Amino acid sequence: MGMLYEDVVLISEAEKPGDSTVITVNCPDKTGLGCDLCRIILLFGLSISRGDLQTDGKWCYILLWVVGKSNTRWSLLKMRLLEVCPSYFSTSEISYYRPKNQQPKKPDVFLLKFWCSYDREGLLHDVTEVLCELELTIKRVKVSTTPDGRVMDLFFITDTRELLHTKHRQEETIHCLEDILGDALISCEIELAGAEVTACSQGSSFLPSEITEHMFNLELPDRQQNGFFTSNPVSVSMDNTLSRSHTLLQFVCKDHKGLLYDIMRTLKDYNIQISYGRFYANPKGNCEVDLFIMQADGKKLVDPNKQDALCSRLRMELLCPLRVAVISRGPDTQLLVANPVELSERGRPLVFYDITLALKSLNTGIFSVEIGRHMIHNREWEVYRILLDEGDGFTAPRNKIEEGVRKRLMGWD
Repeated sequence: MGMLYEDVVLISEAEKPGDSTVITVNCPDKTGLGCDLCRIILLFGLSISRGDLQTDGKWCYILLWVVGKSNTRWSLLKMRLLEVCPSYFSTSEISYYRPKNQQPKKPDVFLLKFWCSYDREGLLHDVTEVLCELELTIKRVKVSTTPDGRVMDLFFITDTRELLHTKHRQEETIHCLEDILGDALISCEIELAGAEVTACSQGSSFLPSEITEHMFNLELPDRQQNGFFTSNPVSVSMDNTLSRSHTLLQFVCKDHKGLLYDIMRTLKDYNIQISYGRFYANPKGNCEVDLFIMQADGKKLVDPNKQDALCSRLRMELLCPLRVAVISRGPDTQLLVANPVELSERGRPLVFYDITLALKSLNTGIFSVEIGRHMIHNREWEVYRILLDEGDGFTAPRNKIEEGVRKRLMGWD
């Protein structure tokens, strides 16, 4: 009667450093399953070097070869992957195990508030790293520095473990922050964020038109900008001659962090189903992807307009999955990073972690941060607006900041 639940996800850890760990997923299928799996793997800081996927529309079998951090908590990764896999009963005739019309409960949002007596290089990144290790998801951040040099940080977070309402979980979080902040920490509090509290977490609803035109243009540019597109050529093509029932979608491009996730999230948003797929990234950093796809109605994608729209969107998502710009805001310098949000209302994970790590490596301080969501060109974006600290320690020129942040986000550093 189906597989044992613990056999739905199997992880064969690498035998020696440099080898790949193999993740096997064998479960009922659902549209967007590949996207959900790739997002979790990206959240754990791992890269997919090779992948194979096969499904008959009801049951799927997925193999992923991953490389990355030596301290990965594989048992926790398995648990998170299991959580997005449909259960056996979702495709069986035993329907009374499946609640009807039940929407998943949105996680509670908590406010983490702390004061520090002084700022220091990399403080914000160190806090972000601790929260990520604790599986606390950062929804929004407001960071500010007072004229006397004190720092007030407001983190609006959710708990993957759904335990932050307990005293033990809150004490664990505060203790980890005390360890990393040391004697700089003045006070630290965690509370459930009500509507009146979360209102102050909203970023400014206004984005200047020159920013939206520069950063959020969904059309491919006529010419390369800053050498970025030149160094990242992308080929996306479709073929309807090799299969009676499927359209072959092929990619050849330079690898980047989360590349397979970017493909999968785009196909998920277009409600495209994958019946067979193969992904390979060679040691030189080039990727080849073959996907046999069909529409939600089970038919091939033959409409030329739909083909062009999907290919154009995929090409842009692979050329520029995140938007980065450094601009002047009066006498100050502001870093803007835009992260596309899936239709399921989730954005790419660890973006703020990568931004703060890049700025730390560039010896660039952060004066204030706002994170908000904006509807631009009928699409939702998570926009990070970071006012940089141009004090005595500020050394990196603006073009180096933009390049350094982009490379970190793309995994090219």
